[in-house]
Amino acid sequence: MKIIDGHCDVLYKMYENSALSFYDPRTTGLDVTYERMLKSGVKVQFFAIYLPERITQPHFDHYLEYIRIFYQKIVQDERFIVIRTQADLDRVMNGDRLGAVLTLEGADALHGNLLHTQMLYYLGVRAIGITWNYANWAADGVLEPRQGGFTKRGKSFIKDCNELGILLDVSHLSVRAFWDLAAASTKPFVASHSNARAVCNHPRNLDDDQLREIIMRGGRIGLTFVPWFVQSGGMVKSEALLRHIEHICGLGGSHCITLGSDFDGIDKWLVGLEHAGQYGAFAELLSKHYKNELVEGILCGNWYRFLQSQLPLH
Repeated sequence: MKIIDGHCDVLYKMYENSALSFYDPRTTGLDVTYERMLKSGVKVQFFAIYLPERITQPHFDHYLEYIRIFYQKIVQDERFIVIRTQADLDRVMNGDRLGAVLTLEGADALHGNLLHTQMLYYLGVRAIGITWNYANWAADGVLEPRQGGFTKRGKSFIKDCNELGILLDVSHLSVRAFWDLAAASTKPFVASHSNARAVCNHPRNLDDDQLREIIMRGGRIGLTFVPWFVQSGGMVKSEALLRHIEHICGLGGSHCITLGSDFDGIDKWLVGLEHAGQYGAFAELLSKHYKNELVEGILCGNWYRFLQSQLPLH
């Protein structure tokens, strides 16, 4: 089966360590590599721009450095197609090459500058998570103590992204900011890497009202492999993800469940799902428990149908 993964932090690791190679099979230190994508049938990988917390004064050049790494070290040859449009997506899904979607996790360095947002769009960014865990000029993150919502500039940013065709990602937003975005956005949105809070009570997971809102709007919910978002305490096996799948399905969201691994953004892994080369075993696990239609939707189809409806046509 083909697989689409909606979130990884390969670019962050390559930003921190320029010696890492996405293509050299001898490379250690990356969860997602070209060889592992091929082995598992990962057809499309989302690559996030995430600035580490040590950058206390982020500016637009930081984003440009990540974008340089993306174009020079990931998609520099004929093995990848950068997915900007529906036409690009179909070329990937119907051809032999792999696809890459460029995303932004944390809009801190945009500072409400529409020109910068437009430039990211022209450079290929197709989804933006507005915050990381804390507050910025646009909104509060999920761990910000005051738990505020969107600022005035932040609400304008929602409108700008809707008009440009940039997908909005609510993973990491505070609960109030989630509902501010839901009220302001005219487009469906995604939680690229969040699980169900009713199953695992972590603040980065979504409560049932949030899950229902995404489902009602036709958005997407990306199951994430962060062990402490899957199960509290102990050694966590990949089987524990099934409880999240069943809970979201129980809310009517079978058509909204996708994958958002967070590979290369974690230093502990689910047992049996430690890197992108192990998706085959996970697909087998899903096939033992669910019908083919649901399995295909989770692994690929649900992301594909969403992107096909939300990306620019050409």
